[in-house]
Amino acid sequence: MKRHVPNMITCCNLICGCLSTGAAFHGNYQWAVALILAGAVFDFFDGMAARALGVSSPIGKELDSLADVVTFGVAPSAILFYLFHEVHCPELLMPFKDILPYTAFLMAAFSALRLANFNVDARQSMQFIGLPTPANALFWSSLVMGQHAFLVSLRFNVVFLFLFMLLFCFLLVAEIPMLALKFKTLAWKDNKEKYVFLAGCIPCFLLGASSFAAIILWYVAMSMVWGRISVR
Repeated sequence: MKRHVPNMITCCNLICGCLSTGAAFHGNYQWAVALILAGAVFDFFDGMAARALGVSSPIGKELDSLADVVTFGVAPSAILFYLFHEVHCPELLMPFKDILPYTAFLMAAFSALRLANFNVDARQSMQFIGLPTPANALFWSSLVMGQHAFLVSLRFNVVFLFLFMLLFCFLLVAEIPMLALKFKTLAWKDNKEKYVFLAGCIPCFLLGASSFAAIILWYVAMSMVWGRISVR
């Protein structure tokens, strides 16, 4: 029975993603975001349970990726789909107003590609190449919850949303080494970039519901800057 426990936890992640998608299609951002966060919790514990019970399996790995595609790819895409309907559309783009929301699902496709690359890329055992899908989902969840009033105001429009979405689609599959917050030791010399990143996260929490969106932006910026420093 114990060999099924990790997969049961993974299925809970998958169910959270499905429920989040349904909530997003009804414009219920609160439940959609809460269910993505719940899925992230299950995603954290399924691997831990597999290691603790000694029952890791290739099937579990594939199931985990499938669940992540739904929770961290399709669900945030559904949130964007509904948001596209709310965001101001310039007069010039009115003929495309009913088509633009469907472009949100590009992010689901790029998330699936990101996860497939992760499964076959041996370089990612100790670091990430490209933005992890949970970080992408967390960014959009936090942004919509914290900045919804701005996103649907006349100061913002569908063009900005579309370009911003394309940027994050690119980040998902870009050949950019991202910080992996894994500590082998607590020594400063071995973890300088991690400590700098964590210190920079502190003021982000002053932004309330938008804090995690700011942290993800800081994470991307820090990864890109530190990667160039390391190369030099």
